[in-house]
Amino acid sequence: MSNDTAGSVDGMTWEQLLNRSRELDLHAEQLFLIQSKPVDGFGPVEAALDEHLPYQKQLEDSGVMFAAGPVASADGAEWNGEGVFVYRAASLDEAVRLAEADPMHSRGARRFEVRAWCLNEGTTTRPPIS
Repeated sequence: MSNDTAGSVDGMTWEQLLNRSRELDLHAEQLFLIQSKPVDGFGPVEAALDEHLPYQKQLEDSGVMFAAGPVASADGAEWNGEGVFVYRAASLDEAVRLAEADPMHSRGARRFEVRAWCLNEGTTTRPPIS
């Protein structure tokens, strides 16, 4: 018996995770999380908003946009131009193409990172407020 772990994966493959989520009867919806951060301060972000917001609305109207919004600074005191978006897309490549087409990114105001995300729990509607 050996405890040699050279070359082994610490965890599981993404497909294994998705399958396990389905087996556990979780929601198991693959979405794509886009973290979007300013490249050169707040000014270029502000300047791109007039083109960015209609693009976001277009994605929402077409059913691609699951969620989007600005992200506060770590202390919660200000907004420095960061945002997060969650797309419904067929693949990572498609999600990257959608993010590249966002005027916020195509104009160079922000850089972005796209990662697959598995939505397992939660609801998409807000319960009534008592």
